[in-house]
Amino acid sequence: MKKTVLLSLAVLAAAAAQTAQAQTTIKINGYGGTDPAVVGDLINRFVKPALAKDRITVVYEPLQGDYNKALTTLLAAGNAGDVFYLPAETIDGFVATGKVLPLNGLVNTSPFIKSLNSAFTRNGRLYGVAKDFNTLTLVYNRDLFDEAGVPYPNNNDTWATLQTKLTTLKQKLGPDYAGICLQPNWDRFGAFAFATGWQQFDSKGRTNLADPRFVEAFNFYTGLAKNKVGVQPSEVSEGWTGGCLKTGKVAVAIEGSWIVNFLRDNAPNLKFGTALMPKYTKTGTRGNFLYTVGWAINSGTKNRQAALKVLNILTSPQVQQYVLEQGLAIPSRTALTSNAYFKKTDPGAVNSRLVFDGADDGNVRAFTFGPQGTDWSKPINEALAAVLSGQKSAADALKKAQADMSTFQNR
Repeated sequence: MKKTVLLSLAVLAAAAAQTAQAQTTIKINGYGGTDPAVVGDLINRFVKPALAKDRITVVYEPLQGDYNKALTTLLAAGNAGDVFYLPAETIDGFVATGKVLPLNGLVNTSPFIKSLNSAFTRNGRLYGVAKDFNTLTLVYNRDLFDEAGVPYPNNNDTWATLQTKLTTLKQKLGPDYAGICLQPNWDRFGAFAFATGWQQFDSKGRTNLADPRFVEAFNFYTGLAKNKVGVQPSEVSEGWTGGCLKTGKVAVAIEGSWIVNFLRDNAPNLKFGTALMPKYTKTGTRGNFLYTVGWAINSGTKNRQAALKVLNILTSPQVQQYVLEQGLAIPSRTALTSNAYFKKTDPGAVNSRLVFDGADDGNVRAFTFGPQGTDWSKPINEALAAVLSGQKSAADALKKAQADMSTFQNR
């Protein structure tokens, strides 16, 4: 009898141990800020219920501060999450570590926008699935255009017609107003360079700022500052072009969908509209950026199948619908083009629809800096700032920028 009891207890203990071992924890690394609340809500609403029967637990561990630096450190130490954010802008550096699992054959990417898949593909290998994205649009103050008697920017505008509208608006409204806010940075100007067909890197990974297509875009962008039709954010005591629009003194900002909630909170009475980026006058082609972050899997994870299940849920139609309806970002599934939300006529929904449409309209490129990192854009940013502030001519600024770029790329 005593032996029977002991045997039963041993069996129960073994079963309990087996049950405990079957529990798998998947750790996710992502941004800090507001993301922990957003991702935590997604996990509670969608991931946990879907994985309960599989005995998979998911925890979100945000990386505060410099995400790229923190993730690099964790990957090197073997302590990174099983699943993590992979920013398209720094993908090359992470791929080079060999710590990101190629997803070819492991996930179905056909439902996602092709340009987004391209943003996470290197040498034929896919390293991430876009969780969401943004592109650039023209966001404008309807009242200023009405007051000046100038037609609103529209989806058929070229560089030339937009310039005419902005110049006329400035002439009608006077010195206290400006037509457009011009960020002295690659992250806005680059869309114009892409519109001309300019390539960020050639086949050898080099950047040519003397390319006539780049020069033409540079001259157009900086030329908008002539007669103060265009102003930098600092000229109206703001830090970005959304802030310019908030002042009520600047007619157009070049921004993505993130501006909508900002305007609702900071300029609730401002009546705004949205148009696609203007077309390059010579070809009728637009340029644009894809700002995107993907879900990636740690190549060193011991729980690959569980991590793949989590990734698939986080990019599922249900999760993407939730993200869209919350106004958090634009989901990455092609099928959402017919989503009812995009048929609404309120300014926020219209903005979201045009941001979505911008993903595959013209020369659209991922916002990325290449294998040498974020300092790649520094020569361009300095040239833009020098010309927009009147400190240098465009020719002199570009000459210095090319010299600085060559020095940087020769390191």
